[in-house]
Amino acid sequence: MKFHQFFRTVLERPVMAAALALVLAAAPLGAQSAHAEDASADAVEYATPSKLATKDLLLAATKVGNRLVAVGEFGHVVYSDDMGATWVQAAKVPTQVTLTSVYFVNDKVGFAGGHDSTVLRTDDGGVNWTLAYHDVKAQSPIMSVYFEDANHGFAMGAFAFVIETTDGGKTWNQRKLVEGSDLDSHLNMVFGEKSGTVLVAAEFGSVFRSTDKGKTFQEIKTGYEGSFWGGLALSDGSALIFGMRGNVYRSTDDGVTWAKVNSGTDKSVSGGVELPNGTVVLVGLQGYVGYSSDKGANFTEVVRADRLGYAAVTQGPAGQIVVYGEPGVKVQPDTPVEAEKAVGFHFTSGS
Repeated sequence: MKFHQFFRTVLERPVMAAALALVLAAAPLGAQSAHAEDASADAVEYATPSKLATKDLLLAATKVGNRLVAVGEFGHVVYSDDMGATWVQAAKVPTQVTLTSVYFVNDKVGFAGGHDSTVLRTDDGGVNWTLAYHDVKAQSPIMSVYFEDANHGFAMGAFAFVIETTDGGKTWNQRKLVEGSDLDSHLNMVFGEKSGTVLVAAEFGSVFRSTDKGKTFQEIKTGYEGSFWGGLALSDGSALIFGMRGNVYRSTDDGVTWAKVNSGTDKSVSGGVELPNGTVVLVGLQGYVGYSSDKGANFTEVVRADRLGYAAVTQGPAGQIVVYGEPGVKVQPDTPVEAEKAVGFHFTSGS
């Protein structure tokens, strides 16, 4: 599956479509609980070892201590202990579905989410994984996993699908994001701010905000009418949300209000990271990589010569970043000028 096809079918709902092309139906929003053992009534199909695991579609990545972990198509999980120079495929992954998100509670315990309402858990830093939740009947792709602490976490996805755990992923309960609402929009990313506020980037220009550890959420309209695909909390307490057609919005008041920033592009934006030196990097479709030296207020665009889609970005080796997407893993410089020299087609300043 090509990266642009993934986003068009999973994240961009056509106006008249009643269901996603990759999803047959949304899960009912009644109370539901599942244990890891209960989630695997069918025979488990493990991800197949592949020399191409780092060259196939990868959709999410994170830095865990000194390790990078990335997930993607075919249940592939790969990790690197040298900041992206070399990679190893995870030894045991009990699924072959496309994995769309990954989040670690600490250096050892992490969770990954994906299609067929699948949640995986690792207790050894990403080498081996177990099935924590799986509801093939729902067939609703989980787009994001987030934990507030070792016990309390959320997995969210298409058609307002939300499951919550309070016991470290042993059991999960399905719930509504906003009680009493008929919300059915896609919840594309859930993440936490420095203040403890929980934010959800969603469709129709909406951000959902919680100040009580996710017990209740309030919908905030940004003024944008398209889909937000992701979000990023920054070290200065500000936050970014980003999505279709280069739309990037920034909040400096704990997610209460949002203002559009100059992303330097009209290409859709799907992932981001703040580097240790404070540089903010965004990635997206058509080879877009955006660099900001002012906490996301302005971006300089570098367009990779490959013009491929990228979904995630992490810190890399010294002076480098690692980008993940349609071609798997790629490494490039962590400044726009050096990136343009190395891999860029051109760059334009958003300042």
